[in-house]
Amino acid sequence: MDKRFLPCKRPVIITGGELNMEMLDLKYNEVSKYYEAPLHIKALNGTFIIDDFGRQQVSPEQLLNRWIVPLQSRIDFLKLHSGKSFELPFDELVIFSTNLAPDDLMDPAFLRRIPYKLETKDPSVEAFKAIYSAVAKKEGLELTDDIFDFTVKQITEVSRKSLAAYQPKFIIDQVKAACKYQGVELNFNKEFVAEGLDNLYVQNSSFKGQVGMSPSS
Repeated sequence: MDKRFLPCKRPVIITGGELNMEMLDLKYNEVSKYYEAPLHIKALNGTFIIDDFGRQQVSPEQLLNRWIVPLQSRIDFLKLHSGKSFELPFDELVIFSTNLAPDDLMDPAFLRRIPYKLETKDPSVEAFKAIYSAVAKKEGLELTDDIFDFTVKQITEVSRKSLAAYQPKFIIDQVKAACKYQGVELNFNKEFVAEGLDNLYVQNSSFKGQVGMSPSS
């Protein structure tokens, strides 16, 4: 092998509600005399994900106006602190992720510049189980049929909500937090799952009532 070459992965940069216009420009350090690249430049040849689009510190119009040239021409312009500007290739995949209606975020001109729109629909029971099982396995837990059936019943029948892809991670995080708080070994049981769903949907758990748990417990 030629040791001058090293294996590497394409960069993935994710930003959310904290994004502001300054984060998309060069940042000059007066002390060290160097520039820090903006987020989208760090994602060159990779993927730049703007999560919760529409909930940033700046309006969607301002952000989209900043992106109109790079998205269309695949070239971006940056400015040095001296005032001199230069161009560089804009070769990356930009993903806008949002739960807001696209028509409320941008006008038809911008929608035209975003060629692919993908709707993330509620998962099927099979897909939900696959997500749930994968998230549990990552945390060292095993998803049993009993826990899975209980979770689905709590969500769809008790809470009267639809299955969603984000629910498994929320539940697992709640289980981990409950075990840590109670000082017990990490384990998967109906009590912790029910408490997690209570925190998700802010309601009293029917499971607690069935086993006669007191508020103090």
